[in-house]
This record gives sequence, structure tokens and C-alpha cells, in this order.
Amino acid sequence: MSRPRWLRRPWQRVLFGGLLAGVLAYAAIAAVVWQRAEAVLGNPPQRPADAALILGNRAYLDGRPNPCLTGRVDTGIALVKAGLVKQLAFSGGVDTEDGRIEAEVMQQHANAVGYTGPALLEPVSSSTRLNLALSTPILQAAGVHSVIVVSEPYHLWRIERLVRMSGFDKTFDVQYAAAPTSCWRTWGMLFKGALREPAAIVNNAGHGYLF
Repeated sequence: MSRPRWLRRPWQRVLFGGLLAGVLAYAAIAAVVWQRAEAVLGNPPQRPADAALILGNRAYLDGRPNPCLTGRVDTGIALVKAGLVKQLAFSGGVDTEDGRIEAEVMQQHANAVGYTGPALLEPVSSSTRLNLALSTPILQAAGVHSVIVVSEPYHLWRIERLVRMSGFDKTFDVQYAAAPTSCWRTWGMLFKGALREPAAIVNNAGHGYLF
């Protein structure tokens, strides 16, 4: 059987093979992320903690607070109402897409929906790794010893590995809460943030942050 015309030259076969390998690797990473997301969604935190650390995301979408972000805050508030945490910590710096400070947008949303408890702000970080690193001294200064890290489900596989590699879990007793935001409920792994996650994992792994 003859090869298709577009696969007859060696460089074409090499290029096609590379693209196919990349697609398969991307799909495999996405499957692992999805599996972990479902596992955390099905196993919410059980132990009380001193604070919920809510990680940032794009602040605004179509002129309104991004539901992918505010849904994370809502999950943190639910932990407070359930008696699992005593305070909220918001971590996220300037959003390059809209110029807003993610931590401030999260605090504003929390106040708008009636949260009046204590809040800590880390308004500088620009990545998940920096969320953890820059939040550490703020949490320590507030006397926090145990933390529930809150983010959307797709994000948690990478967060867990960053926590271990950075030693964040040596400073705090860490649990995880998956925020089933409207973005996740509507699209799952098919919305923009989740689609970018395998690329973020490859980038972090390439810099030695995950393994």
C-alpha cells in the first residue's frame, strides 16, 4: 500500500510522527489531570484548617468578574460556613489580560456575597509556584499552621506536585479543595484554562518544579 503523497518524504514522516507523539502526550497528560480532578471533587476536605488559600486566575471576563475565579472564592466561603476554615487567603497578582489584581478582585467578590471574616492578601504572584512561595510568609505571619488549597479541579494535580517539590507541605498541613465553578461544570477539561494545563505541566516539569 503506497503512502499518501504528503507522507512520502522522510522529513514529512518525521514531522507527522512528532506531531502525533505530541498529540498523544498531550492527551495522556489531560487524562491524568482529569482523573485527579474527579478524585478530589469526590473527596472534599475533612479536617478543619486555619485558612483556605484560594489561588488566582484571570480576574475579569467580558467586563465582569471571571466566574472561573469567583467560583473558587465561593468554594472557600463554603468551607468557612461548614466550619472547616477560620479565614480566607487570596493569592494572585496583576492580571496581564485586564490589569486587575486577582487577590483584590477575589476579596471584593467575597465581600459582595456577604463574607465578613478575616482575609489575607498576596497581591504579587504571577504563577502557581509563586502563589505558594509568596503566600507562605503571609500565612506564617498570621499564625497559620494548616491550609486548604482551593482551585479549580484541573489545576490540582500540578498544585500537589508544586506543594511537595517546594516544601510547602513541610511548613503547613495541606489539604485540597476542588472548586466546581460554572466554567468547570459547563466545559470540564474543554474550557480555556483547562486546555492550557498540560502545557503548563510540561513547562513546570521542564524547569524542574514538578519532579
